[in-house]
Amino acid sequence: MQYKYILTRRAAARIRSFYGNVARKYRHTYSFEDMERNIRDAVLSIYRIEDTLLRREPTISRWEGLYMANTDRWYYAYRIDGDTITVVDACHAQNMHE
Repeated sequence: MQYKYILTRRAAARIRSFYGNVARKYRHTYSFEDMERNIRDAVLSIYRIEDTLLRREPTISRWEGLYMANTDRWYYAYRIDGDTITVVDACHAQNMHE
């Protein structure tokens, strides 16, 4: 099945915020280009949901009622409406806790 993907502002902001914080903390070793590449990779990986990133039950309570998928670095909370996948939230693996 061919899905359409929507990334909400909240999910996009979580990704940008995480890598923005990394850039501020490691400003001498983490370049703007690194930040852009990491953001792009995280956003592009949503297109693998329901393809190579398999559907899981959420492990944190704030995502109850949604599906969850994960890469090695990012967890995504999403819902499926027909042929549309809406990524509602994103959380880096380092921050996956209640």
